[in-house]
Amino acid sequence: MRRPDTPSLERLKSWVLGPLGGVLLAATGCTTPTASPGPSSPPNIVIVLADDLGLGDLSCFNPAAATRTPSLDGVAATGARFTDAHSPSAVCSPTRYGILTGRYCWRSSLKSGVLWTNDPLLIEPDRPTIASELAARGYETAFIGKWHLGLGADGPTDWSGPLDAGPHTVGFERSVGIPSSLDIPPYCWFRDGKGDPPPTSTIEGSKHRRSDGGGFWRAGAIGEGFVHQEVLARSIDESIAVVENHVAADDGRPLFLELCLSAPHTPWLPTEGFRGSSSAGHYGDFVNEIDFEVGRLLAALESSGLAGNTLFIFTSDNGSHWPVADVERWGHAANLDWRGQKADIHEAGHRIPMLARWPGVIEPGITLDETVCLTDLYATSIAAADRSVAGDLPEPDLGGEDSIDLLPLLADGDTTVLAGRDGIVHHSLDGMFAIRVGDWKLIEGLGSGGFTPPKRRTAEAGEADVQLYNLTTDPREAENIAARHPEEVARLQAILDRIRADDGTDR
Repeated sequence: MRRPDTPSLERLKSWVLGPLGGVLLAATGCTTPTASPGPSSPPNIVIVLADDLGLGDLSCFNPAAATRTPSLDGVAATGARFTDAHSPSAVCSPTRYGILTGRYCWRSSLKSGVLWTNDPLLIEPDRPTIASELAARGYETAFIGKWHLGLGADGPTDWSGPLDAGPHTVGFERSVGIPSSLDIPPYCWFRDGKGDPPPTSTIEGSKHRRSDGGGFWRAGAIGEGFVHQEVLARSIDESIAVVENHVAADDGRPLFLELCLSAPHTPWLPTEGFRGSSSAGHYGDFVNEIDFEVGRLLAALESSGLAGNTLFIFTSDNGSHWPVADVERWGHAANLDWRGQKADIHEAGHRIPMLARWPGVIEPGITLDETVCLTDLYATSIAAADRSVAGDLPEPDLGGEDSIDLLPLLADGDTTVLAGRDGIVHHSLDGMFAIRVGDWKLIEGLGSGGFTPPKRRTAEAGEADVQLYNLTTDPREAENIAARHPEEVARLQAILDRIRADDGTDR
């Protein structure tokens, strides 16, 4: 399933024009997208999760971007674009937990940081996931790409036999992936719960591109034939194979595919055909390649005949790891003008790109400014599966405590569905909390809680020990007004405390 290192001229032309056939022309008003009739059967559901991709990396959000993303711009032109979407955490593992379970990860055993490969599975035994709920509704379920939720071992993982845990134990019928981030060993593939092949060799570490290295990864174990630079393309190849095999089976089941990309997280490894394609160095070139590769999957959905009844969602697990120094060096605002970066409690840590496309249900080219969270994908996916089903539905399981069904908003612009949520809780790398309610954002502490210094600091004399911002009047979180609005601090703190105390067991 290896793809040639250098894309052909024809393939690059296809990438520039976009994979959906006319969507870029549609975006410029040269043609009118045609909405197909609403679905009469449960839709296929495809969720694509990028790793460390910023809101400003997509040109449909950032016309001044140093990157080019015609494939994803095409999804925006034929679907919905969210301007105020958030990951539940500013780092990786917690967000992945939140997407699959519809539950904030700080309710779990992981209160800060991320997992390592040998850590036990983060998803609790018997907890429902999107995959298990859709499998109960007759879906074929597949996981491809970066897992990073633990493989269930308390010691070194036994790669020669069935893994203790992984996608195959939480509702996915088939799975092909890598254990963790592409800079965390071991570097290997697993397939349906077994090493493919197991990591039996070792590899030296590599320095970050910022230090003139070949792309950052740690020294450690590696599987035979594993090549870091091939992971992105192979993840797409495996996803396309899932689509093709699903169509060939023709068993009447809809498809749920979760594709978790390993990019543009370090190591930044654009292949030869994309080097120099952006004006933002290796990172920008890698973003361009992501767009091209996602375009291949979109084209496969089109050519297979599945796209017309597929809810396709593209998003990112957190903001870009792109500090101010990179913005100044490259002139590229990967997180737009939001404060901070990946891992931080400030907006750039968790405000992420999100696109949704479902022909005949989501109006082409709409922009949604409502505040939503990736935990909402749980309830939304289940609601989409149930939308066209007549008769008895599976009994709802206990789950999705922090999830809101966004289908009424997507399909009809109905914002009342969001009224049932008191606010959205944000969480940083080191466990700092914040809550967003309307225009207001309260941060429980001082500092970034993440990568941007200072991570934590104590209040000075006469200074409030929390941060309060009005994101309408101060979107860059430049002026902490907590001391001037103690009543607002108290109100938001009470809401945050109430959400944390509610574990959803009474639902």
